[in-house]
Amino acid sequence: MVLKVIMLILFFGVMVGVGVYCRRHATDVNGFVLGGRSVGPWLTAFAYGTSYFSAVIFIGYAGQFGWKFGIASTWIGIGNALIGSLLAWVVLGRRTRIMTQHLNSATMPEFFGKRFSSRGLKIGSSIIVFVFLIPYTASLYNGLSRLFEMAFGIPYVWCIVAMSVLTGVYVIAGGYMATAINDFIQGIIMLIGIVAVIAAVLNTQGGFMAALDGLAKVSDESVSSTPGVFNSFFGPDPLGLLGVVILTSLGTWGLPQMVQKFYAIKHERDIKKGTVISTCFAIVVAGGCYFLGGFGRLFDVDVAANGFDAIIPEMLSGLPDLLIAVVVILVLSASMSTLSSLVIASSSTLTIDLIKGNIIKKMSEKKEVLIIRIFIVVFIAISAIIAVYQYQSKDEAVKYIAQLMGISWGALAGAFLAPFLYGLYWKKTTKLACWVSFVFGAGIMLLNMFFRSSFPVLLQSPINCGAFAMLAGLIIVPVISLLSPKPDKQLVDDAFACYDKKVPAAQKNSLD
Repeated sequence: MVLKVIMLILFFGVMVGVGVYCRRHATDVNGFVLGGRSVGPWLTAFAYGTSYFSAVIFIGYAGQFGWKFGIASTWIGIGNALIGSLLAWVVLGRRTRIMTQHLNSATMPEFFGKRFSSRGLKIGSSIIVFVFLIPYTASLYNGLSRLFEMAFGIPYVWCIVAMSVLTGVYVIAGGYMATAINDFIQGIIMLIGIVAVIAAVLNTQGGFMAALDGLAKVSDESVSSTPGVFNSFFGPDPLGLLGVVILTSLGTWGLPQMVQKFYAIKHERDIKKGTVISTCFAIVVAGGCYFLGGFGRLFDVDVAANGFDAIIPEMLSGLPDLLIAVVVILVLSASMSTLSSLVIASSSTLTIDLIKGNIIKKMSEKKEVLIIRIFIVVFIAISAIIAVYQYQSKDEAVKYIAQLMGISWGALAGAFLAPFLYGLYWKKTTKLACWVSFVFGAGIMLLNMFFRSSFPVLLQSPINCGAFAMLAGLIIVPVISLLSPKPDKQLVDDAFACYDKKVPAAQKNSLD
């Protein structure tokens, strides 16, 4: 116990120290929200990866989908690396950085407002961000409850309070730069931790080959009658597996807190380095998490009584104290990095896109940063209260709050992915197409939450419904754009002029 406490104190001390150190970078909006657009490849790549993978992935999703798909759940981590990281950086990285700087936009709603010259789009998208990021933020705490009770025997409420306060301190003090540096430190912990945990857990089952052999002997007639299905290439439900891959991989392309990482990139060469670093990080962390979860059925877990969140803690409960301490720091790192990213995204969006120019007509830089900091406190407090209420309440209806992680992800990506992608690449994208995508993506996920039984069987799962919303948006936006009046040519040409700007390049990058 002394060892665990010492490691926690050191961890928290470093996080707060970084926040205090980075105060000089957080004096204006550009510095506080984007780190002055001068963040290097390692910090940006790790900030992207640690914002991507939280305790929800490590404790919740890895346990649930590992139990459902077996070793085939590893495909989810591979999809996260190839689609959610590699392809996202290649397709969005450079264009996002160039156009957002050209339009002087610091948030995704501000991008929509300036790219399509629409105050309505800016306000509408900021409301969607506000509505769906809070429950997403609250869900981050859920993965920590069983783990902390197992490791420390302390009430979960105190864990929520400590995590909230300490994250708030370093984010409020140092803004995005403090978050990026801490994300790098937390990312290193996650990389080392996941490798050590996988090796230790498999060792308890006699090693990798013995664990794989044991998994082949597991049968569950309620899932599949095929022998060895949990040890197979695509598992018992390939279509369901594909839905999870699409939602958790393609979804990052439309999440404000993820896309915003590209805004802060400093150099061209940083994009190339960041692409490689981010992809490697995702292969180890995401691939490792889902690979570990795939062996969940080898452990004695009463899922019917305790839920899927009990699987990973049960797998870890027999590990040595030192490794349990590492796991606690690992999950805290994953949660705090994602929490810091979410609260910066939500508070900056609410301040810049909703309050500024609408409620408060004139706002100085200093006042803007102050209001962002105030909203960071508000967002963290609200999410913590929701998490405590969900944990303590016996009301069945409150379970929707925990389920809203998947619904939030689906709604945000379903609403924003297509308009953002086409807005960067296609001059014919229209304002009306953006509105239709906003309404369809957010609307179908809300309907799925309240009227799930009325949906087709395949879409009753929030995961599959979210994947459908994203893919449908990619069709809706071009169709509506072609059917609606053409956008103003001058507006579009001005936005895309940034791509044609001539810049000097080193000969190693260009022969001309």
